[in-house]
Amino acid sequence: MSTPPFLDLPRCARAQRVPTARGEFAALRAEPDGPVRGSALLVPGFTGSKEDFIALLAPLAAAGYRVTAVDQRGQYETGGPDDEAAYEVSALGADVRALTEVLAAEDGPVHLLGHSFGGQVVREAVLAAAEEGPLPWRSLTLMATGPGAIDPAEAARTRMLLDVLPVMGLEEIWQVMRQMDESSGSPKPALAPGVAEFLHRRWVANVPRSLAVTGAHLVAAPDRVDELAAVTAGTLPVLVVSGEQDYAWPVPEQGAMARRLGARRVVVAGAAHSPNAERPAATAEALAAFWA
Repeated sequence: MSTPPFLDLPRCARAQRVPTARGEFAALRAEPDGPVRGSALLVPGFTGSKEDFIALLAPLAAAGYRVTAVDQRGQYETGGPDDEAAYEVSALGADVRALTEVLAAEDGPVHLLGHSFGGQVVREAVLAAAEEGPLPWRSLTLMATGPGAIDPAEAARTRMLLDVLPVMGLEEIWQVMRQMDESSGSPKPALAPGVAEFLHRRWVANVPRSLAVTGAHLVAAPDRVDELAAVTAGTLPVLVVSGEQDYAWPVPEQGAMARRLGARRVVVAGAAHSPNAERPAATAEALAAFWA
């Protein structure tokens, strides 16, 4: 999961719920002070939330972009049913399309971004939309995501979670994860006030069925890059962003994905799996330059 560097909303942003044809989604929305150059929809990854993008809101709004970061169905403050079908990647992609329709009614075609697992969700949204007609986005950004299943070491950790979800509650799992972190002996980064409590609150707010279905996708995700390249070529600009290191998908694998897509490629210095939270200023600069 991403760790937000802070939780206080910047002056340009507010928390609200976005109603769509597929239900309401919890969101953080940032508004430029001056003219609006465009609109963007930011989709978080596995165990993440809209707060993963909180440090991008002010710099992107300052660059003229109206930004909406959401909790996906089953995450944090959006919630969802105890129903496997609600969390299949195709269903989550349909949620993205419903959100896009609402935002596009305000500003026209939006810039679409998916982080980590969210990258595979937005990919699904684009592929499904391509079957029906012109794509309703101005650009597509895949951030810290890969062409298929996650790295084998990370997949093994995810399978451990999938094994215990049927027999342990989320609070129990949280306590076990904290004990494992403490026994690892690795240094822990200092957190801003309230962030540790937020991470706990966000974790236990996940819908367990969502974690089970999306986690199972991550360990066995198909490679659909060639399909995506076929529908975006000449019609939708694509950016692939990563940090210099990534535990979920190797950085060279992400670079190869960018080449297959004919995409612009940005590697954010000093960042790992969450450039949006770890190096937000440089990440926002890269996004604004691409969107412009």
